[in-house]
Amino acid sequence: MQRTLANNSKYLRTPQAADYIGWAYSTLTKKRCTGEDAPPYIKMGRTVVYNQDDLDAWMAKNRRASTSVAA
Repeated sequence: MQRTLANNSKYLRTPQAADYIGWAYSTLTKKRCTGEDAPPYIKMGRTVVYNQDDLDAWMAKNRRASTSVAA
């Protein structure tokens, strides 16, 4: 039986994704709209979801050793 998107915990809506990465909902929404360094998302009609694996990969890509390391 195929699981629906709504029942699949691997996909997070914007509020849950923002909480997962430690950002405010408004920050994640703004960065998604401006294209500024934000995690990839999936648009399904009017619903935006984030794949948890994508969020983990995005966070790993943005890991830094010190504040003096250029992004």
